[in-house]
Amino acid sequence: MQVAVWDTYVTKDDGSVMHFDIITPHEVKDTAVIYGYGREYLETKGQESHALTAAECRFCHIEAVKPHWENEIRKKGYYIYEMENCS
Repeated sequence: MQVAVWDTYVTKDDGSVMHFDIITPHEVKDTAVIYGYGREYLETKGQESHALTAAECRFCHIEAVKPHWENEIRKKGYYIYEMENCS
């Protein structure tokens, strides 16, 4: 399976910047869907008041799916790879 990686930066309520990737099947190209996944994730982190647009979330590249991403992608349609300030 090939996946698309969407590089995402969101300024949190405390001013720090969350950096995470939204990873989806490469066929998913509708940004409204991608941003919806990002908003779902932000809700789980108590950051639902933040916008998620092209300013915060951009397509980065296509790569082969990693095994630990695949189950979640098959269940939810996406995987979030947390990198910085996501706690």
